[in-house]
Amino acid sequence: MFQQMLIALSVFLVIGLQSKVWGDDFFKGKTIDFVVAYSAGGSFDAYARLLARHIGKHIPGAPNTLVRNMTGAAGMLAANEIYNRVEPHGLTIGAFASPLILQHAMGNRAAQFDGRKFEWLGVPVPNHTVCSLRVDTGIKTVEDWYGYKRPVKIAAIGPGTSTSDVPKIIHVATGLPIDVIDGYRGGANARLAVESGEVDGYCGGWGTVRSIWRSALKQGTIRVVLQGTLKSHPELKDVPLALNHAKSEEGRRLLTVIDNSHRPQFPFSLSPGVPKNRVAILQKAFMDTLQDPAAIAEANKLKLEIEPIDAAETKELITSPYELTDAMIAKLKGILVPKR
Repeated sequence: MFQQMLIALSVFLVIGLQSKVWGDDFFKGKTIDFVVAYSAGGSFDAYARLLARHIGKHIPGAPNTLVRNMTGAAGMLAANEIYNRVEPHGLTIGAFASPLILQHAMGNRAAQFDGRKFEWLGVPVPNHTVCSLRVDTGIKTVEDWYGYKRPVKIAAIGPGTSTSDVPKIIHVATGLPIDVIDGYRGGANARLAVESGEVDGYCGGWGTVRSIWRSALKQGTIRVVLQGTLKSHPELKDVPLALNHAKSEEGRRLLTVIDNSHRPQFPFSLSPGVPKNRVAILQKAFMDTLQDPAAIAEANKLKLEIEPIDAAETKELITSPYELTDAMIAKLKGILVPKR
């Protein structure tokens, strides 16, 4: 009898310890808040809402979720909020563009954080930046672009996003006439500016173009003219790479650095100091959600690509700017950091 009681007590203690370690008692009855740094209707917002709809069942205690958009300063407002003002409890997940970390590495004072200290959950899909122009510009090829009558106006959210950084680097590396118009509150706003004729084009993820912007692509009002990545996307083999139009070896290096920095464009993060067991729970839940058949089915319906990058690789990619040489940092800073 005593032995049976001892076994029962041991089982109870083990279950209780597991519950404490894995956080069942913490997440149960709580709400996880996704803070998206850009406006509703964009890619980051779409991925955040997809995750929010499915991640709860992969977290012990099955917490509720909500998504809110905190726009401003090209995502810097939300990044600073997650780093400096959010309690490190693990109930707030940040969603801001990875190139903001490059901005910090370059010394942008608006970046009030250290990218090496965030806890990273992962990335739903590698980013593949393309430049899409309105068909009525008449630009069909890179040669047409070089010969255009004026700089091509590209709508952008702002420094620290692919919409801004990639076309600026392309301009310097290739000499293509480009005028980047920063200040749009999100990708949806930038794409609307293209559709209204306010600007000529937009440089953003191919995944966004083929999913969220697929109506314009299908209707033939926009044309993908250039890829800003190191390798062609399988669906865009006939679209040239900016890399092949670089005017110098330095230009090729610039394009390489910017692609490495922007590939993990859509990372999800936690503020520094979240207990390690909760970080592990959420990292696992992130990957489990993006392998969940129900989430994948919904992503397919929304035309959202899913090819997740785990936490370890995400951290390695995102923090790579801190390893750049002083000379490269200085060059990038002259191109990408806003002049005051």
